Amino acid sequence: MSVAILTDSNAGITQEEAEKMGVYVLPMPFYIDEKLYYEEIDLSQDEFYEKLKGDHEIHTSMPIVGEVMDLWDKLLKDHDEVVYIPMSSGLSSSCETAVVLADDYDGKVEVVNNQRISVTQRLSVEEAKTMADKGKSAAEIKEFLEKTKFESTIYIMVGTLEYLKKGGRLTPAVAAIGSLLKIKPVLQILGEKLDSFAKGRTVKQCKQIIIDAIEKDMKERFNDPTGENCIIAVAHTQNEEEAEELRRELLEKWPGHDIIINPLSLSVSCHIGPGALAATCSLKHDI
Repeated sequence: MSVAILTDSNAGITQEEAEKMGVYVLPMPFYIDEKLYYEEIDLSQDEFYEKLKGDHEIHTSMPIVGEVMDLWDKLLKDHDEVVYIPMSSGLSSSCETAVVLADDYDGKVEVVNNQRISVTQRLSVEEAKTMADKGKSAAEIKEFLEKTKFESTIYIMVGTLEYLKKGGRLTPAVAAIGSLLKIKPVLQILGEKLDSFAKGRTVKQCKQIIIDAIEKDMKERFNDPTGENCIIAVAHTQNEEEAEELRRELLEKWPGHDIIINPLSLSVSCHIGPGALAATCSLKHDI
């Protein structure tokens, strides 16, 4: 049985990478000054941040229903089934919408709600592709990814409070106090929500908070004190230099790991702005 693996561009997989991996990526739509753009199609990372820093009205949008179904129909011409892995249902309604749409496909389209985004969503895509290549059905892949969805966490150090304030996640008063005191929040994505995790005063302090949190996850959540069975990754929003430095520090702590660096999803970047730095820890699975 042939199973197509489809995700959206929140996984940080470019169209070129998708072709090499043998998977498919649905580009996420954005409205900038009411004009529609598609991530990695007619909106690059650099163009997005240029608009974000300027005086432009930017908001995210869920994929257009007709475009989702057209892509499913196209994939089903060459495959028996489709596994669709959209961004976390806690950060967008696109997952719930896709679940409803899939009802009309008689089990040929399985929508995975494993509540991940960015490098952790990418990991789910890689796992799904491995399972598909080994002959697993769409239903089996969905079951596995949803069963293991909490075995991964993203920790994000925010470079500025401005965008959290704009998005209504901070009151103006709290944002003003934070700016005055130079407080840098560390956020966490575990499951549905983007939540506050800790606060630091310096980049160095925030990076240590993230490293300590990953070490704690390895010991307490994953029962893997050495990190031998964990996958570590780094992500950022226009912050490559700091991302490389964080990777170096993580490798000092856990040598031998293959730590990739990817840009954070533009959907997350809309809310946290440029200059953010993130690291993730996920349990490795024997598939």
